[in-house]
Amino acid sequence: MDMDISPKLAKKVYGGDGGTYYAWPPSELVMLKEASIGASKIALEKRGLALPSYSDSAKIAYVLQGSGRAGIVLREATKEKVVAIKKGDTIALPFGTVTWWYNPEDTELVVLFLGDTSKAHKTGQFTNFQLSGSTGLFTGFSTEFVSRAWDLPEAEADKLVKSQSNSGITKLKEGLDLPKPSEEDRVGMVLNCEEAPLDIDIKNGGRVVVVSSQNLPLVGEVGLGGDLVRIDAHSMCSPGFSVDSAYQVTYVIRGSGRVQIVGIDGKRVLETRLKAGCLFIVPRFFVVSKIADADGMEWFSIITTPNPVFTNLAGSSSVYKALSPQVLEAAFNAAPEMEKLFRSKRTKDAVFFPPPN
Repeated sequence: MDMDISPKLAKKVYGGDGGTYYAWPPSELVMLKEASIGASKIALEKRGLALPSYSDSAKIAYVLQGSGRAGIVLREATKEKVVAIKKGDTIALPFGTVTWWYNPEDTELVVLFLGDTSKAHKTGQFTNFQLSGSTGLFTGFSTEFVSRAWDLPEAEADKLVKSQSNSGITKLKEGLDLPKPSEEDRVGMVLNCEEAPLDIDIKNGGRVVVVSSQNLPLVGEVGLGGDLVRIDAHSMCSPGFSVDSAYQVTYVIRGSGRVQIVGIDGKRVLETRLKAGCLFIVPRFFVVSKIADADGMEWFSIITTPNPVFTNLAGSSSVYKALSPQVLEAAFNAAPEMEKLFRSKRTKDAVFFPPPN
């Protein structure tokens, strides 16, 4: 595989006083186009508002930092849901969902978006359609059409169209406020991965929360799964691969470490360092493993299936342990003593391996 799969940082697309919109262009992270995945994030300053919009892609949103509010209008809904959001929150956004994002706090609010672009206008990137603002759909219509559609006098329609000066993100004026969040609206819409029950918990190794249709129902409509993984200092994530022909898209939230990916014909296609803010994609059926530095490492991933399944090559659940001794001896061209040594290791550790003593 000659394609560059090295991790990349996001690029600024637009921004202003209210905040900034970033994206990973498929021209630089070419695996985005190969996997039909889009990736972007917004960073909102205090009183920053990402204007109402919808996208040509189904997405999963993950709150990387801060707290705030999100407005969500699902398809065919007649009323928005307004939810409080905070670090660790995951929200599934099916096709046709209209959203807005607001930060009333002093700390910057940062939200990551990962999604399926197989039906998008441009494979590998999101196209967002603003409902208002200088690049909004509203301003594209003539005064006559606006007047007729919204039953406004032409003079008022013209005034409304010409008042759309903001582009994507704005800063809310002092004295204005947005709807308060509802706990009822949050139920079934938001899963906090930092508070959810752990699916895997290895002492001094790492922890995983899996995002699936079981704990976040709308994930089924989006067609994606996800997980939040936190590994401790110098611990290792077992070499493994997705068994259901899925791509794995990983964003490093915190910490640093090393990654290796092995692919077709046993070729190591990636060996590099990881740091917070970088994004990379593991090709289908390729095997990936990571080792954290002294500060540990945390990442959020989506997998291009709503209920992902992985096979580990090392650890107590290793596929090698399922093979008979005779097969391993023949396959590895190894003596029985070597096979016994190989099989006797990692009998209790699964998925994450604490650092050696």
